[in-house]
Amino acid sequence: MKLDIDNDSAVPVFQQIIEKIHFSVNAGELAPGDKLPSIRSLASDNGIAANTVAKALRQLEFRGVLIARDRSGYLVAGGSGSRYQSRGVSADKTEVHSVVDTLDAGAVPGAFCKLTEDFLSGDPDKCNVIHSDGSGTKSIIAYLQYKETGDASVFHGIAQDSIVMNLDDLLCVGRGGRILISNTVNRNALNCPGEVISALIEGSESFLAQLRDHGVPIHSGGGETADVGDLTGTVVVDSCAVAIMRKKDVIANRIEPDLAIVGLSSTGQARYETRENSGIGSNGLTSARHDLLSPYYAEKYPESFDPNVPRDLVYCGPYKLEDALPGSTLSVGEALLSPTRSYAPVIYKLLELHEGEIKGLIHCSGGAQTKCLKFGQGIHFVKDNLFPTAPVFAAIQQASGTAWEEMYKVFNMGHRMEIYLPHHLVGDVIALAAEYGIDAQRIGYTESAEKNRLTLTDPAGREFTY
Repeated sequence: MKLDIDNDSAVPVFQQIIEKIHFSVNAGELAPGDKLPSIRSLASDNGIAANTVAKALRQLEFRGVLIARDRSGYLVAGGSGSRYQSRGVSADKTEVHSVVDTLDAGAVPGAFCKLTEDFLSGDPDKCNVIHSDGSGTKSIIAYLQYKETGDASVFHGIAQDSIVMNLDDLLCVGRGGRILISNTVNRNALNCPGEVISALIEGSESFLAQLRDHGVPIHSGGGETADVGDLTGTVVVDSCAVAIMRKKDVIANRIEPDLAIVGLSSTGQARYETRENSGIGSNGLTSARHDLLSPYYAEKYPESFDPNVPRDLVYCGPYKLEDALPGSTLSVGEALLSPTRSYAPVIYKLLELHEGEIKGLIHCSGGAQTKCLKFGQGIHFVKDNLFPTAPVFAAIQQASGTAWEEMYKVFNMGHRMEIYLPHHLVGDVIALAAEYGIDAQRIGYTESAEKNRLTLTDPAGREFTY
């Protein structure tokens, strides 16, 4: 198999291999099930080091383009892989869980977050929970808006995103005690000057104060700003949260058959929010950014994307940030930059009113609507009454042509928090959410199965099985 490698090109050899094989698959020159020559043969036929070929094929495997087979080398997958994988991102993080799932499960196996014994204070009746996450690629969208407008206040929302992605995961193990949060900002100082850092700090402190006003005991523990121009061309905002909980307050996510599933909407404007929320959250933004925004941003801000991503997947959308989002009162930029909603005020009140009755809480972040599959045993999750598809998700799907089945694995699609509870409590939860200005509805139920599976019916009546 000749790859026609150009040794004089500025594009690294392993990237040329990736692009040429990926193109051959997309063009139909390599069909699903076709077997590639061995690594040794490809290296010999093209005068390339074997480890360079292996590196390229592993990347194509991660993208879902190829499948590794023991002793058989690599086969072409049943398709060209998801758009999300092709951009170097994993929706379900299978490769991570394959390692993490072999480690100690902690003090309460099956809980949404890992809980340890109380190493911080040594109380045998308590446990510790620590969690790290961030705003990911949403920071880059804020960077584009900042460079276009010069308004650093756009980073206020990014500070909120980073905090919420930790806080709302912690909610899923119960209503614990005080939460201490620390922020880490990695930036390219040439592109993100001091006013960006100031906006991030201001946004963080303001949001924490707002949460405390609504009964959430969360406090700042400081943070770190690192100038890492060699690692990022823009800015990355991460946070780490830690809390001490009483073991008796932990929700172990013991999801069982015959429970109702109530979803809390990710769209609209909650009573504690200052503006309308598109519902986008902080998951799937890699695809949202590239599928909606135009090539203008690739040409003007090459520091904002990975040059290893296939060129046809980089800023390949029809919109600029200031364009109107179809079917919405928001612009495309406003929709993509909607601060991720925290459900903390609602969940804190819910657990106070119904202590011991809530069977499970799932934050639909990585894996989106398929996240539930990681919890419980022998459960058939049926989601047959989802919220209408919000304009931002409809626009992403229309612009990209992404399969609806994949959309539900990447984006929350309308609700980002699920509550698993006895059927008789459904009305109480819906009424409580309404007090906070958040739509809620019974989106499905659980029943017994041989192994965990999900049947999802979207608002258009399409049925998907995961």
